[in-house]
Amino acid sequence: MSVVIRLMRAGAKKRPFYRMVAADSRRQRDGRFLEILGHYNPLKQPYELMIHKDRVEMWLSRGAQPSEQAASLLRGIGVVMHRASAPTKKTQDAGADVMLKPAAKAASPRRAKPRVLSARKAHRKATRKAARQKLAKV
Repeated sequence: MSVVIRLMRAGAKKRPFYRMVAADSRRQRDGRFLEILGHYNPLKQPYELMIHKDRVEMWLSRGAQPSEQAASLLRGIGVVMHRASAPTKKTQDAGADVMLKPAAKAASPRRAKPRVLSARKAHRKATRKAARQKLAKV
């Protein structure tokens, strides 16, 4: 489960009000969330922003990724967000270009014995195979 810190819209039509929440990235924008981290009211002059800074930092330390707008608001109040930099493909070694080799793929575990199908599934599989072969010949 990947956690995202994002704004969840609330309020009436044309009167936006946002809650900053920690949510599963697969959930809808206004759907289920894990925790409310604060709120943001863009209509007040100046805008109102209330954040539980310690809870936000806790989620960020656990690997939560803020959305673009949430990150912008968090930067404004001084929350430090660490993003891992992308690994480089080339490195400098004694003045020569050296390509890094990709990590070796882990060998997939092989089955000790073949899978046993039930009689019903084996029969269905055989009939489908026969039908495919019959269509291929035509």
